[in-house]
Amino acid sequence: MASSTAAIFGTTAASDSCSRRVFVTTTFQVRALHSYPSFLRTSRAFNTYAPCNNSSVINGGAAALVTESSAKVIDGKATAKEIREEIAAEISKMKESSGVVPGLAVILVGERKDSATYVRNKKKSCESVGIKSYEVNLAEDSSEQEVLKHISCFNDDPAVNGILVQLPLPSHMNEQNILNAVCIEKDVDGFSPLNIGRLAMRDREPLFVPCTPKGCIELLHRYGVPIKGKRAVVIGRSNIVGMPAALLLQREDATVTVVHSRTKNPEEITREADIVISAVGQPNMVRGSWIKPGAVVIDVGINPVEDTSCSRGYRLVGDVYYEEASKIASAITPVPGGVGPMTIAMLLSNTLTAAKRAYNLE
Repeated sequence: MASSTAAIFGTTAASDSCSRRVFVTTTFQVRALHSYPSFLRTSRAFNTYAPCNNSSVINGGAAALVTESSAKVIDGKATAKEIREEIAAEISKMKESSGVVPGLAVILVGERKDSATYVRNKKKSCESVGIKSYEVNLAEDSSEQEVLKHISCFNDDPAVNGILVQLPLPSHMNEQNILNAVCIEKDVDGFSPLNIGRLAMRDREPLFVPCTPKGCIELLHRYGVPIKGKRAVVIGRSNIVGMPAALLLQREDATVTVVHSRTKNPEEITREADIVISAVGQPNMVRGSWIKPGAVVIDVGINPVEDTSCSRGYRLVGDVYYEEASKIASAITPVPGGVGPMTIAMLLSNTLTAAKRAYNLE
């Protein structure tokens, strides 16, 4: 293992990355202890907080536990499905009572295959819950002004409750200018400096929280993982995941440390954590030796690694070396099937919230 932190994380600032198995599932009934902060609620959040120890993690509903090795697998795919069902039911009732149908606009610039796939998945998810989807596809060489024109139109359209600009943008565009142009009431990605600023301040609430960090906290909530008073380490400090994840954990009264490319002895610091959220985009960087016995691990990384045994020639792995960490942690998210599905579920949740605010239906 490299002793140099720069070697582990890379010489530049680390970035976030965003065969079916059959498991035995067990469902527990739990008693609600307290409610979610309002900006973290999904359409019908389960209050499933309960004490957690090394031998069990508690959850409610369809987000059942699955066991592999000694760790419990936090099933983001099942949890996201559960959330989509909740959102679909609420949108159906809202449409019947008020005629309101939430709308989400997505702007895609260029022809990146991964971005196009994300947009297709978002559109499909919108349709599955009853959100009307609007889509603009622009050429790679489109001007920044053209993107801003479409954002302005969506800002003024009352049928559009949320606006999402698919990242990354082409290099000739100023990402900050474009993201800042999105009306804060429609910033369902939660990237506006105003939303992030409110998230960082005590006694202030953002209108929206960035979807991936929100999904991480939602998984902890629904699996009954206690956060208050726990030591948490966030690996990575990007604006999209690492920084807002650390702010959310602080709001939950965790003691938070952020490990980044200039941190000395990241292994030792991470090993002190009860909760680890890794979002650096470095495949298998976090080894089992980094994990405190009984810790809960949320792996945001989605990294392709070469594998000739796979038809695609590669397979997806997380930032965390799953085979090692799953033998030490009490609970862990898999890759794929962990945080990824939760990101889109939180986007749908934010869009529903935006529509309710716009029509005073909360």
